[in-house]
Amino acid sequence: MKPIITIEYCPKCGWLLRAAYMAQELLTTFSEELKGVTLVPSEVSGRYAISINDEKLFDRKEQGRFPEIKELKQLVRDKVSPSKSLGHSDNKAEPTTE
Repeated sequence: MKPIITIEYCPKCGWLLRAAYMAQELLTTFSEELKGVTLVPSEVSGRYAISINDEKLFDRKEQGRFPEIKELKQLVRDKVSPSKSLGHSDNKAEPTTE
């Protein structure tokens, strides 16, 4: 069964557009791997949390920041399709100098 991602956002903080943008990016990148992305207006002020099948991936209050889209795609990829290449969004090895 394909996983569902939930983005819980604070509507009073005006974070709907941010949540919608992240949902669009995830649905575009993982069109074959995800069943969907659900946007949930939070009843808790200041909340911005992302989970996959009720497993927390990212919480703004715990991290003290919002996730970068590249970081979020890597977190989702690691859960739903570890072998999937994210192209330019993948972590790059640090260049070595000799």
